[in-house]
Amino acid sequence: MAVRHRIIGATSDSLLPERVENTVMSWDLSGLFRNHAKDIARTLRRRGLTAETAADLTQDTFVRVLACPPKETLGMHNPVAYLFRIARNLRIDHQRRERVLIRVDLSDNEFAQIADNAPNAETIVYDRQRLERTKMALAELPERTRRAFELHRLGELTIAETAATIGLSTTRTWTLLRDAYEHIDARLNGL
Repeated sequence: MAVRHRIIGATSDSLLPERVENTVMSWDLSGLFRNHAKDIARTLRRRGLTAETAADLTQDTFVRVLACPPKETLGMHNPVAYLFRIARNLRIDHQRRERVLIRVDLSDNEFAQIADNAPNAETIVYDRQRLERTKMALAELPERTRRAFELHRLGELTIAETAATIGLSTTRTWTLLRDAYEHIDARLNGL
C-alpha cells in the first residue's frame, strides 16, 4: 500500500516520487548539487562565514550525505531540507571550533620567521640512507668488534663495563671500539 501525501499545488492522489512505503528513496545528488549548492553556500555566508569556508562546508554537506546516507526509518521526503539541516549543523560545529582557537594575525615576514623544527623531506631521506649504511657497516664488522660497539654505544656501557662483559682488557676493548668507529665513519663518508 502506497503512502499518500498532500502537496500544495498537487492533487491529493499524487504520490511523492522519492518514497513509496518501504522503497528507499534515490536522490539525484548531482542534480541536488547543481540546483542547491549555491543556495546552501549563500545561506552559510549570510550566517557569518567567509566565502571559502561556506564553499568548504557546502562540499562537506554533500560528502556527509554520500558517506552516511539517511536511514530508511527517518522517512525523509525533502532532500533539500535535509541538506540544509546538515549544512546548518556543520556551520554550528565549525563556529564552535573557531571559538576555541586562538587567532594571531601575522605579516608574511613574521610568518616566514616561525621556525619549523620538523625535518624536511630531503633530510629524512638522507638520514634514512645514513642509517641504512650504518647498519650495513655494523654487519661487516667482526662479531667481537660489533658486540663491543653495540654494548658501548647502544647499551650505554662504559669501556670498562664493556670489557668486563666481553671478557677482554680495557685497552683491547678500546681498540675494538676505535676500529668500529673508523669502519663506520669510512662507510658513511665513502672512504
